[in-house]
Amino acid sequence: MPEQHEINLHPLGVIHTPYRQKFAIPRQPNLVDAAFGEIVFDKEFADPNMLRGIEQFSHLWLLFQFHKTVEQGWSPMVRPPRLGGNKKQGVLATRSTFRPNGIGMSVVKYDSIQHKNGRLSLRVKGVDLLDGTPIIDIKPYVPWADSIPDATGGFADGAPSTMPVYFETQCANQLVHWQSRYPQLTALIEQVLAQDPRPAYKAKQDSDEEYGMSLFDLNIRWRVNEHANYVTSIIHNAQRKDC
Repeated sequence: MPEQHEINLHPLGVIHTPYRQKFAIPRQPNLVDAAFGEIVFDKEFADPNMLRGIEQFSHLWLLFQFHKTVEQGWSPMVRPPRLGGNKKQGVLATRSTFRPNGIGMSVVKYDSIQHKNGRLSLRVKGVDLLDGTPIIDIKPYVPWADSIPDATGGFADGAPSTMPVYFETQCANQLVHWQSRYPQLTALIEQVLAQDPRPAYKAKQDSDEEYGMSLFDLNIRWRVNEHANYVTSIIHNAQRKDC
């Protein structure tokens, strides 16, 4: 066996996203186009020359660490949501967060670069990362090499079906209020809920149960009825009353 050398990784910085909890994060990138992320580079990597020419590429690969699960260890077998969470697959045949080295990768859309007062950031969209995720590396997406038209996707071969989303009338004023602070809020809520973020085992249930998720500093509550989502309240996380 060849000698193994220790690998030291130094994150470039962290990404800030609307997702403040793992629940409701899209299971793949670019399913929620309204989800923007801002990668803020650490001071030692805040050199804009690192990003020179990156605007020529429409999409980028992000390599990152599943920092909230890496300390929980990993498992050789996992239960993918696409299989209803009932059938096990080898961890390397899935995109599970519980991996030997806790490394993930997502392709996102380039938006813009900001460099002011020594602060360097890269804005992207279509993110599926938890707020505060460490970014290990960034690489350009090259269509002729990275897109394989005749590739097969195994048990995840087809795109997931989506659900309609409706806002109940009592939330209209609340939505307008928060939309001024978060211009993409309506689209973000619609796109996230359309993916049915409920646990896989509840996907076939229609119990009218209420669920909640955190986007930015907001608590979004909704219920499911006849395979449709109905948003019931949009309130600040510090509040304790419905809209």
